[in-house]
Amino acid sequence: MSRSFLARLPLARSGVDRDHLGRDDATLRQHPDARFIVIADGLALLDGESTLAHLTAAEAPESELVVYLGRALDSGSPFFCVLLDEPGELGPWGNLRTLGAQLSEADAALFVESLAITNWHLSHRFSPLSGAATTPAKGGWVLLDGESDRELFPRTDMAIIVGVTDAADRLLLGSNAAWESNRYSLLAGFVEPGESLEAAVAREVFEESGIRVTDPVYLGSQPWPFPASLMLGFTARVDDSLVSQLTPDGEEIVDLRWFSREELAASVGEIRLPGQASIANAIIEEWFGGPVPRSAP
Repeated sequence: MSRSFLARLPLARSGVDRDHLGRDDATLRQHPDARFIVIADGLALLDGESTLAHLTAAEAPESELVVYLGRALDSGSPFFCVLLDEPGELGPWGNLRTLGAQLSEADAALFVESLAITNWHLSHRFSPLSGAATTPAKGGWVLLDGESDRELFPRTDMAIIVGVTDAADRLLLGSNAAWESNRYSLLAGFVEPGESLEAAVAREVFEESGIRVTDPVYLGSQPWPFPASLMLGFTARVDDSLVSQLTPDGEEIVDLRWFSREELAASVGEIRLPGQASIANAIIEEWFGGPVPRSAP
């Protein structure tokens, strides 16, 4: 991963020492410098417009689930996240998709980690092994099967996302059936069992667009905890040695368009592009040569 591309990934910043050795230390919650991040319904409690609230133990709301996140790199303070059933009246609350690019390095890391680990807890209240209720252990990073005490660990779903270019160096963007009709992004999809990342790139692009690609090149990765993805960014070129025709699959992708840099810049106001916290935005900027205009001059 190039340093310049890494700088475009706001959610890939490592602003926290995850301190795996401290996960068994139950006394850290009573540490005078301990701070708590509050998560509810996929949102984080804020202190201002783009800063997470770092609550003391006395300020933190009661919760059945408190997970140890690690230590701040600058101060060494232990951080935890607290999961609530609903936001309630604490507010204000922030969404990672919209705030990710504005957060500090530490807050971005804390928000991503908190959201990913609490999403796992919410989806694994019962063991897939026995159906028995699970119990948190090791600071919230393990769940114990209530019948066998076997350990369950958090999972991450790998997904590739691809900046496809043609012989004229135009970029392929598609519109998803679940989006507004004027929203466009890169092609992406989950890696299947027994499949390499490169094979997933070729398969997903062909399935969604009818285009055969070659030379997949890895750019970098970024967590995307909605609910548990790791987005693996690639570029690939149209394989001119094979016959293929631009054809949206009609189910997931309903429209596809090739854009030159000039055409993309001229489309400001006509189409909506990925949010600035996403790896899709980073890949588009890498191809474009800098930030894409978001509003008309």
